[in-house]
Amino acid sequence: MMRTRPLKVALLGCGVVGSEVARIMTTHADDLTARIGAPVELAGVAVRRPDKVREGIAPELVTTDATALVKRGDIDVVIEVIGGIEPARGLITTAFEHGASVVSANKALLAQDGAALHAVAERHDKDLYYEAAVAGAIPLIRPLRESLAGDKINRVMGIVNGTTNFILDAMDSTGAGYQEALDEATALGYAEADPTADVEGFDAAAKAAILAGISFHTRVRLDDVYREGMTEVTAADFASAKEMGCTIKLLAICERAEDGASVTARVHPAMIPLSHPLASVRGAYNAVFVESDAAGQLMFYGPGAGGSPTASAVLGDLVAVCRNRLSGATGPGESAYAALPVSPMGDVVTRYHISLDVADKPGVLAQVATVFAEHGVSIDTVRQSGKDGEASLVVVTHRASDAALTGTVEALRKLDTVRGVASIMRVEGE
Repeated sequence: MMRTRPLKVALLGCGVVGSEVARIMTTHADDLTARIGAPVELAGVAVRRPDKVREGIAPELVTTDATALVKRGDIDVVIEVIGGIEPARGLITTAFEHGASVVSANKALLAQDGAALHAVAERHDKDLYYEAAVAGAIPLIRPLRESLAGDKINRVMGIVNGTTNFILDAMDSTGAGYQEALDEATALGYAEADPTADVEGFDAAAKAAILAGISFHTRVRLDDVYREGMTEVTAADFASAKEMGCTIKLLAICERAEDGASVTARVHPAMIPLSHPLASVRGAYNAVFVESDAAGQLMFYGPGAGGSPTASAVLGDLVAVCRNRLSGATGPGESAYAALPVSPMGDVVTRYHISLDVADKPGVLAQVATVFAEHGVSIDTVRQSGKDGEASLVVVTHRASDAALTGTVEALRKLDTVRGVASIMRVEGE
């Protein structure tokens, strides 16, 4: 039987995503009612600038007092799309305390304080859903914590930031340098005026923490994620990648150790073979590659940001949370029973591509090879070219730990015949 009393929704934030959420709630009201089993009513919208005209939102719904809105007591669901740590954290906590479930798109807050927020939600028997926090419209959080709940996930590797993928794709396809590609991304609206959070990997690191926590049933915070930006990637790196049949992507990688006793989470640029599915992800799109025991290899692909795609994920969570309210149940909360330790980056094992500037004279290759051998790093291939007394030496290793590679590079820098280390890049996806 259809319930006639509406479920009341408070919206915190009415920017690009929030305005789309409000629009879809209005234009798809009948469909949402049919899918949920009760009408949903936008009961209030908290904003910072109340005088701004917001098409489709009645002025009487707009307020600058977000705290009073979530404390009303008649609110069933709070949608938080304001971002940042505070006041979002306090508002979400207050919402739980006053009887509302929460849908959030706040990756930074969830990566930092997800465990604490889940604890408050559980204490008050309320839902905390956040599909929109990772990869925009791509269904990812729910498949990981529900569809694959009976499986063992071993690795999650993906492109989770559209800005960086657009920039790297432009560098790959046009031969442009980093700054030129960034300028294009900014002009087209793919990059913010201050792109630091994207290009230095902070955004992707927050998403990696969330993905690792869900995938491995372990609490992984932002501080646990190794982060390396992509601002040092050059056109020469792409040329080297192409010679190896690879391209370069900024990847978020979460993986379980081979012995299953620990996990790692990291974000950094990496070369990946053109044969890998992630290599073909172009423009500002996102994609996440999941490897598990039973399901094998899965890939989730689609638009990872923007008002409409992110609002789609928010509305999907809204429907699920509202259904739970009607049935008197709650959905899955935090699953951290495994409590695996998060290993430091030094323990991570992968392949490496190292480009060295060396003197062009006999014996240099032998010296370099000796340093690699002394640090237990096995060489896969070597390519040398040069003239007029200067040369370039490109070494690709077999799998080695980050700690071993770091020691190798430090020793190489001390050789008189090594003029400098031009670049170091990990090779993934093989």
